[in-house]
Amino acid sequence: MIYDYSLTTGRGEELKLSAYRGKVILVVNTATGCGFTPQYAPIEQLYRDYHDQGLEILDIPCNQFGGQAPGTDEEIHEFCTMHFNTTFPQMKKADVNGENELPLYTYLKAQKGFAGFQEHQYKALLEKMFAEKDPDWASKPDIKWNFTKFVIDREGHVVARFEPTADMADVENCIRALL
Repeated sequence: MIYDYSLTTGRGEELKLSAYRGKVILVVNTATGCGFTPQYAPIEQLYRDYHDQGLEILDIPCNQFGGQAPGTDEEIHEFCTMHFNTTFPQMKKADVNGENELPLYTYLKAQKGFAGFQEHQYKALLEKMFAEKDPDWASKPDIKWNFTKFVIDREGHVVARFEPTADMADVENCIRALL
């Protein structure tokens, strides 16, 4: 269960996810230099609109996709607060795939695998890029790119995975239904 895991905050403190028992949680791997970086704005709006109703957001910067999250944890935090006025918790930069991936991501991917990209201006580009590297890319549960989102219900179950190409209105509708 998700409550068995912990993360390290951007300030180096341990955050036990059991502290979020009874909350709806949105977990998102982010990057400051990505075509999807503008999603920080609607994610912050979700936090402002629903935090008092029980929504928590866990922002996990990740530099595994095109090196699009350079800089220190402090520099990433400064970028997000300066450009998007973010107020939700930001974790220490971490890997979401591979040998050094966060154990939380091993669990999340086992619960909800990749189910395809939604229609988006970047869909064809992403699919072409992955197909050139691995013909079986679509059958693997790995995180494909920055701004992949997982929604966890109040009982700690992973109920949805949204790829970065998902419409943020769909993410909001999912969260609202769980609150």
